[in-house]
Amino acid sequence: MTTTVSSPSQLRTLGNSDLKLTAIGFGAWAIGGGNWEFAWGPQDDNESIAAIHRALDLGVNWIDTAAIYGLGHSEEMVARALKTTSHKPYVFTKSSMRWHADRSIYQSLKAASLQEELDNSLRRLGRDTIDLYQIHWPKPDAEIEEGWEALARFQKQGKIRWIGVSNFSVDQMKRAQKIAPITSLQPPYSMLRRAIEQEILPFAQANNIGVINYSPMVSGLLTGKMTAERVAQLAADDWRKRAPEFNEPRLSRNLKLVELLRAIGNQHGVAPGVVAVAWTLHNPAITAAIVGGRSAEQVDGLAPALTFRLSEAEYKQINGFLETNVA
Repeated sequence: MTTTVSSPSQLRTLGNSDLKLTAIGFGAWAIGGGNWEFAWGPQDDNESIAAIHRALDLGVNWIDTAAIYGLGHSEEMVARALKTTSHKPYVFTKSSMRWHADRSIYQSLKAASLQEELDNSLRRLGRDTIDLYQIHWPKPDAEIEEGWEALARFQKQGKIRWIGVSNFSVDQMKRAQKIAPITSLQPPYSMLRRAIEQEILPFAQANNIGVINYSPMVSGLLTGKMTAERVAQLAADDWRKRAPEFNEPRLSRNLKLVELLRAIGNQHGVAPGVVAVAWTLHNPAITAAIVGGRSAEQVDGLAPALTFRLSEAEYKQINGFLETNVA
């Protein structure tokens, strides 16, 4: 299935920036490949490049990656894909998660560490400037101020255009705001992870902080392709094997939810995953959603999320299911 390319009127401005985003962006976590702590199992690099090309051809205008994804490999794949296309999407990446020679992960928001990370990301991405540079996790908490000061400095130097945070609480964002404005927040948000609705989204809206949510399909669980059998067969190094939503007692309820999303999607000729993404975009605080893809075929199935929106009745129907089928 193909989709119409988003028109300029459908673009959304990210917070206080001049970045105008399509409703979904290409998420590059899974294309980092295997053999690291938060891997999704092995990945074919040629498939990754084809997936990025397909997303850009269909109108997606931003890519979100991180240094830690595949320990640098995801950024390298993004660079390879962009060398072989005429499209010029915005490129976002993230810092704070680092790794030792034995591939074990540690976290640092020290200014010198972030400087090293930024230089490495620019080199891997083959760019002079990064459109949006984000602190991936607010850890160690005591280093947030030092880290945010460093990002504000890199921005003044012109190495990054806009600065954002990911996985921050309201209190942590308030601390950062005393130093420099926050352009964007990247939190997890889906119909199975709604904690940010209480305080975080209202705060972002009130402070003109753009929100790009990750895992709107709960890391593939709500795509319509996941079954109990497929979950059981996930690769040994696939982090989802350990995730509560992919295990009982929640898995059965979640697969039942997928059938409702399938029924709604069938009325519009779209997959359950597209409905799941549209549910997150229904919230006015969400600027745009990150949608991963590991092949051109996967991207084709999810591209309708660029333009598909839920009716109020459909949104209420899904929320009714969630209220009566508590995990």
